[in-house]
Amino acid sequence: MAGKVYFSVSMSLDGYIAPESLSDLMGQQWMELQQWMFPLRFVRENLRLGEGGEEGRDNDMARETFERTGASVMGKRMFDAGERMWPEEAPFHTPVFVVTHEKRDPWERPGGTTFKFVNDGIESALDQARRAAGDRDVRIAGGGATILEYVNAGLVDEFSIALSPVLFGSGVRLFEGVDAGRVALEQVRAEHSPRVTHLTYATRER
Repeated sequence: MAGKVYFSVSMSLDGYIAPESLSDLMGQQWMELQQWMFPLRFVRENLRLGEGGEEGRDNDMARETFERTGASVMGKRMFDAGERMWPEEAPFHTPVFVVTHEKRDPWERPGGTTFKFVNDGIESALDQARRAAGDRDVRIAGGGATILEYVNAGLVDEFSIALSPVLFGSGVRLFEGVDAGRVALEQVRAEHSPRVTHLTYATRER
C-alpha cells in the first residue's frame, strides 16, 4: 500500500518559513524559527551535532517524521542552500528527488542519501519518489514554492506545521499564492510544547 505525501515545516507566527534571500539562511531569524529543534537528541544525532540532547514529545515528533519518510522531493532553491550547509552525511538517509532544469548525474552522499535530479516536472519527481519510498511516506521537503506547487496540484495528503513564537515581517510565505478555492483542510491534531505548537491537517479538494 502506497504511503502518504506530506510536508512538515517550521513557520513563524506571521506565516513565513524562510528568509527571502538564501544568504540569510542560518541568520538570526532563521535560527530563532528552528530553535525548537536544535536541542533535541534525535536532531543532534542526525545532524552530527554531538551526543546528548532533550527527550520528550518534540523529540518524538522529529523522530517520527524521519522514520515515516521513505523518500523526499525538493526544489532547486532548497537543494542549492542545503548543498552548502548540510554535513557530508546529509540528514535524509533516503533517496531525494530534486525538481530542476539542471541536468546532473545522481549525487551520492555517505549514510544512504542519494540526490537524483528530475527535469520533467513535479509529477514525475513524485512518481519516482513514490516508487523509491515503497509503503513509506513521501515528504515534500521544500522550499516554499515547491510545496505550494504540490498543494495547488492536489498532490499533498497532509501537512504539519511547527508554529514558532517568532515574527519575520518578510520572507518566503508558506501559502502565498495558494489556490484556496480548490484546497480544503481538516484538522487532525494540535499539540503544544514549551517551544512550539504542532498543527497537523489533512487536505482534500473542495
